[in-house]
Amino acid sequence: MALMITDECINCDVCEPECPNDAISMGEAIYEIDPCKCTECVGHFDEPQCVQICPVACIPVHPGFVESRETLFQKYERLTAVKLAPPAA
Repeated sequence: MALMITDECINCDVCEPECPNDAISMGEAIYEIDPCKCTECVGHFDEPQCVQICPVACIPVHPGFVESRETLFQKYERLTAVKLAPPAA
């Protein structure tokens, strides 16, 4: 499951730097989570870091991107493999 940020977001700027996958960025009005990058911190932490730190609790599961923990871990492996791959010569 990817997470999403609702319009209750107060743009406090605390979630973006906590995301180990760089899935959070500023949208037109509020922060947004890229569901292709969000692993709910699976592979990095036991709990989603953005959810833990959000002062207004506006980061629920995105109903359009329901994924199993196994799928999230596979996404984590794919994302970290890209980050760790050496540059092409």
